[in-house]
Amino acid sequence: MAITNVLVANRGEIARRVFATCRRMGIGTTAVYSDADAAAPHVAEADAAIRLPGNTPAETYLRGELIIEAALSAGADAIHPGYGFLSENAEFARAVLDAGLVWIGPPVAAIEQMGSKVESKKMMDAAGVPVLAELDPAEVTEAHLPVLIKASAGGGGRGMRVVRELGDLQDQIAAARREAESAFGDPTVFCERYLETGRHIEVQVMSDTFGKTWAVGERECSIQRRHQKVVEEAPSPLVEKIDGMRDRLFEAARLASEAIGYEGAGTVEFLADEKGDFFFLEMNTRLQVEHPVTEQTTGLDLVRLQLQVASGLPLPATQPALRGHSIEVRLYAEDPAHDWQPQSGPVHKIEIPFTAGEFTVLEQPGVRLDTGVVDDSVVGVHYDPMLAKVISYAETRAEAAHLLATALQRAKIHGLVTNRDLLVRVLRHPAFLAGDTDTAFFVTHDLAALSAPLASEADEALSIVAAALADSAANHAASRFTRLAPSGWRNLASLPQTKSYESRTSGTHEVRYRFTRTGVQVEGHDGLELISAAPERVVLAVPGERGPVRRQFEIARYGDLVAVDSPLGPVAVRRLPRFTDPSEQVAAGSLLAPMPGSVIRLGAAEGDQVTQGQPILWLEAMKMEHTIAAPATGILSALNVTVGQQVEVGTVLAVVEEEEQEQA
Repeated sequence: MAITNVLVANRGEIARRVFATCRRMGIGTTAVYSDADAAAPHVAEADAAIRLPGNTPAETYLRGELIIEAALSAGADAIHPGYGFLSENAEFARAVLDAGLVWIGPPVAAIEQMGSKVESKKMMDAAGVPVLAELDPAEVTEAHLPVLIKASAGGGGRGMRVVRELGDLQDQIAAARREAESAFGDPTVFCERYLETGRHIEVQVMSDTFGKTWAVGERECSIQRRHQKVVEEAPSPLVEKIDGMRDRLFEAARLASEAIGYEGAGTVEFLADEKGDFFFLEMNTRLQVEHPVTEQTTGLDLVRLQLQVASGLPLPATQPALRGHSIEVRLYAEDPAHDWQPQSGPVHKIEIPFTAGEFTVLEQPGVRLDTGVVDDSVVGVHYDPMLAKVISYAETRAEAAHLLATALQRAKIHGLVTNRDLLVRVLRHPAFLAGDTDTAFFVTHDLAALSAPLASEADEALSIVAAALADSAANHAASRFTRLAPSGWRNLASLPQTKSYESRTSGTHEVRYRFTRTGVQVEGHDGLELISAAPERVVLAVPGERGPVRRQFEIARYGDLVAVDSPLGPVAVRRLPRFTDPSEQVAAGSLLAPMPGSVIRLGAAEGDQVTQGQPILWLEAMKMEHTIAAPATGILSALNVTVGQQVEVGTVLAVVEEEEQEQA
């Protein structure tokens, strides 16, 4: 049947991605949205949008009956599940079909068979696909360690834990079950042997209803944090260098698909070693987050093929050949340097240079942007903190990496801490460029070094000087009385003007400068010449060994936040007031909420003796658990929260009074 209107049972970037293809095919679009997403871009772009009352996934995007009702009320005749949420929920797929709607996904039986990672492994083993043995959590012994706890339903790293000490097993299983229940509505978990290093290789499959299955191409997704992919590419550098590995992978993927009578788009995931041996991990019966790299290296629009297969059309007669190289990075609102803490708040600006298209297959080298946010979007605490997928396409892997790294470094991303600097350093790392990208990449190559700011300390200081001079120009432009006088003009000799800024990584910076008849003098920056200063742009001539070098800085302000962009690297600082209100001082030993979230557990009570590093409480934010630990050994003198309480970033959760050291 012809599909005329598609409801996407999802949000953010994937909803916008499906809508883009629907528009190109002349198909109507329907969105659903939670209260938190009322102003989201995917809502504004749809032909119709239906509210799902509430904020959390359990209240909204996991309510299959509300989504089906929304489709019927809006006149949609098909539902695309996207990824996550209900995308691999067989009961939802069955309910969609029972309602007389087209399900843009595989048969219900295929979802059921692959929906349990435990049962799917048994089936793949029987079909001749190599597998890692599944372990019953109750039977894990020291000999099995380390083990990986995995959620039987869903993916995306939720409900996954590595356990290296047997005594930690039960607590980690309980935490994994809570995360799995929150993210997928199913707390079932299992264990398997954990390989400390390995290559995550997956094969995109596409099957029609006439028995034809394509193994479209492989992707490598080995660079991960918390078992969630961060960098993905096609083709795999490992597969490229091992003769015959691609053929063996494709054959295993076809066996897996044919064993369950698959239809539509799916991904068969494997864990491989450096010799080219591989083991089946799971089959995702949906579109993957990283599907754009396959689109770029095949020229296919996978969503278009999904819609065509769901309409009963056969796959084209000829499968396209592979072309070029594509790398995708997931731009997250998170702080890799501080245990990957998710961030929330406004995205004042997001601008990626060299962007040749959004949600579309590029035919020439360039950057593709698939994003769920736009300027002035707000990232909340209820969903995954991914801001965008930034994808490069080029003739060679080296060119694709260089293009993507440069685009990210020069991107204007204002308002939130992101993993941008980490991504750039990964893309430029010698090991990555050599194709050495196993799942232990961040451990092997020092996460602290990889997550360091792109701008050096000297370049950051220079950027902050530019911020101070731009602020001076802005103050001068706004003045009602001294516009005709030079900026900083005094009718008597005076002390230097001072502006103070706080950097998240390097602390407080004080810029002391004086305007003279010959230009500007900045303390600590001898020989620096001001070429021009405007509120949004400053040009400086920086002294160097072979003469001055002109540097241009672009400055944007959002309240006390100042964002400075230049080829030296992005810098974001907070402008400090001249005087500090004593009431705003925080007591020593205070544990501040690093993000908005909900208190889900307490590990100590007020008055308890606690030790440094001891968990005091646990926060749930963006579908992940985060431990708040004691900063020092002492007494828990205040515990200001209770289980179930919602807290904002910066809230004083508790106070630990450090023990006084005995005098010798």
